[in-house]
Amino acid sequence: MAFLTDTFSAHSTFGDKIAALWTGIKEANAKRVVYNTTVRELNTLSDRELADLGIHRSMIRRLALDTAYKI
Repeated sequence: MAFLTDTFSAHSTFGDKIAALWTGIKEANAKRVVYNTTVRELNTLSDRELADLGIHRSMIRRLALDTAYKI
């Protein structure tokens, strides 16, 4: 059995492409800020404070990635 799907996509203008690019850049920058802030704040904690939170110092970068990029 065969199916045919007809879809229509509007052609995006150059302005739309630039706007999408700019939006992507802003989102990437916002994620990078969240990552850097998370790493910086967790690195200021002592090993004992991290242990109270159940975090080992080697986990900081991974936790920051998960926080910023929702991996």
